[in-house]
Amino acid sequence: MSAYQRWELNSLAEPKEVVSAVPLPTAEEVENIHQQAYQEGFAALPGGQGQGRCGTGAVALLMSALDKALNQFDETLSNELLSLALEVAKQMLREALRVRPELVLPVIREAVNSLPPASQHPHLKLHPEDAALVRSLMADELNHFHWKLIEDSRVERGGCRVETANSEVDATMESRWKRILAALGSEGAWLE
Repeated sequence: MSAYQRWELNSLAEPKEVVSAVPLPTAEEVENIHQQAYQEGFAALPGGQGQGRCGTGAVALLMSALDKALNQFDETLSNELLSLALEVAKQMLREALRVRPELVLPVIREAVNSLPPASQHPHLKLHPEDAALVRSLMADELNHFHWKLIEDSRVERGGCRVETANSEVDATMESRWKRILAALGSEGAWLE
């Protein structure tokens, strides 16, 4: 051999290391690693799993109390709205009767028609102002059916009482109002 060695380009490169293939984990192994990390993290919390279950129970209890409170609020609100609607209806009815007193005529006709067919010569008890109006607007019916008008200041305007020998119909404002309230499952008086 001689005193020199032949230089080649490959000799500048660092020697190559042999890298062995690293096996990749399967989907099942990844899921197991995830579950193990989750359990370790949950156990590291103060109180561990027991506290988590206790917290879930407390949340359920709070949700139940909230649901009960919301139902009670809905019921209270519904009752208040019904009371308000009834008060508005009462005031509107009073105002309508004041402005249009002839609204008593359908009330009288309905009351008389509700009598049994054999009823003869009904007596109509009306407020004096309503009686004057009925005399002027229903004169033909009064004469034809032999209805007798009786003025009664105890009957509020807009209502009447119809009496025969065998029956009576109370169509006063108060009794009609009470029937409306009973149909709605409520109570109250026409006059406060």
